[in-house]
Amino acid sequence: MNRRSPRTYISLSILAAIVTMGLKFASYALTDSMGLFSDAAESGVNLIAALFAMWALTVAAQPADYEHTFGHSKAEYFSSALEGILVLVAALSIVIAAVPRLLHPQPLAQIELGLLLSIVAAAINGGVALILLRAGKRLRSITLRADAHHLLTDVWTSVGVVGGLLLVKLTHWQILDPLLAIAVAANIAWVGVRLLKETANGLMDAALPDSEKSKILDILNSYQNLDIEFHALLTRVAGSRNFVSFHILVPGNWTVQQGHDLCEEIEHKIMTQIEHTHVTTHLEPIEDPVSWQDESLDRTV
Repeated sequence: MNRRSPRTYISLSILAAIVTMGLKFASYALTDSMGLFSDAAESGVNLIAALFAMWALTVAAQPADYEHTFGHSKAEYFSSALEGILVLVAALSIVIAAVPRLLHPQPLAQIELGLLLSIVAAAINGGVALILLRAGKRLRSITLRADAHHLLTDVWTSVGVVGGLLLVKLTHWQILDPLLAIAVAANIAWVGVRLLKETANGLMDAALPDSEKSKILDILNSYQNLDIEFHALLTRVAGSRNFVSFHILVPGNWTVQQGHDLCEEIEHKIMTQIEHTHVTTHLEPIEDPVSWQDESLDRTV
């Protein structure tokens, strides 16, 4: 499993989306429930998003070339952005469909069978979501993580819909069905906003998390007994890759070989601690006042 690529996991997501969408639309057709319609609409979004994610991962996997010297890993953000937008569109569509039922509630049919199909679909989505979440964290793929979180939201949506329809069956309060659909729409809209926020952070070159920056600082600070200094530490995340750069100030009487060996050693330690990271170092003489003019670039705080 560890050797599988992100595209393998997205293929699993596509298959699951096709199956669960069929089950949920069948549930809606049997019951005429707006709650189940909202659940089915979200599965339709899952399928479209998974298909687009496959394209994004294919592009992101391409090696660096003449026109894209840092690689294509940011292509994944197109997928998460589209998924966020589709989720918001689905939420709006659900509200539009639910409002007439809110004004004119209607009785539901074959609730038991519809609920059974919805439970089966939720179980499938739950299993696939956990697989994608683990793979997304291990492979540092925002596309897999976005798809996993969307599927988990779908599961909780299904749980809420099932619970709500059971209440409808027990109480015969038909107005609960459209109210439930609107609640589902609000929940998935929140997920869409979160996805768009994460996408924006990536496209705006957000820095590494504080936990990973702390690892870098710990490594750099361990060398200060050698009468050297560091500054201008900059980090950014681009899809599944990280980029780190900083200046190393060493005694001016060091040889080029000494400076080079130090840089290689530090870079290796950072790349070992933080996977999928490219490190760039700039060597400067510690005695030269010009070397200290770049301290303003430091972004460690």
